[in-house]
Amino acid sequence: MTTGTESERERHKRHYQRALFDGIAERYEVSRPGYPAHVVEFVTATAGLSPGAAVLEIGCGTGQLTERLASSGFRLTAIDMGASMIAAAGQRLAGAEVSFQATSFEDLAAVEASFGLVISSAAFHWIDPEVAFSKSARLLRPGGWLALLGTEEHYDDPLAAALDVLWVTHGDTSGAWGRRPSDPEAFAATGLFGTPACLTDRQQTILPAGDVIALETTRATFLSWPHDTQRHFTEELRRLLKPQPAVDLTRHTSVTMAQVLRGRR
Repeated sequence: MTTGTESERERHKRHYQRALFDGIAERYEVSRPGYPAHVVEFVTATAGLSPGAAVLEIGCGTGQLTERLASSGFRLTAIDMGASMIAAAGQRLAGAEVSFQATSFEDLAAVEASFGLVISSAAFHWIDPEVAFSKSARLLRPGGWLALLGTEEHYDDPLAAALDVLWVTHGDTSGAWGRRPSDPEAFAATGLFGTPACLTDRQQTILPAGDVIALETTRATFLSWPHDTQRHFTEELRRLLKPQPAVDLTRHTSVTMAQVLRGRR
């Protein structure tokens, strides 16, 4: 089952862009936010997980979500295709009982029906569409759950509108993030999962201007631009932020999760 089709050009672009994050692991570590405890608690409670449950995290990055999951005592396997990301996550969780693997989900070798939860945050859209849901379903034990988390930052106007213009004027802003496999409709379209459970969380915060620049320069669009374009964008964003040393924004975290249907893996 797929969540839609993509052209060969789109597939090539997705594969290229998803490999770029590993080159900025340190910046990603300090600028990307963690996850509210109650959001992770919603996932684990909905899935009915107890300490010792086998959990697979796809696209762990530098370990922001991994850290939350590891504190619950699960048998946790965390994968990311970037070796630098895995190294950073390993440092963050030094001493924790987490099995880290530097591999893509497509290439992951795992026993079928072995996990009670497969979870991914801000990474599932990078997986080959024909693999993402179907392999997740195969890896889940009967009654297991797939949980997809998404995160977005929404700045207040006038910065939000000005930043949108800045992105568009510097180049192509389309990409794999346009696919939203975390939408309930995407789960339903596969025929592999039951009715999704959903949660939306919003938290208001204030970011120093320097942190805004660091965050925005971890986007796949920015990373895929030529160095001159990256420099011009950063300079213009810095000028845009100069009158305001800190900015208001709302962080949106969403959860969509569903139970694998018996006999449909």
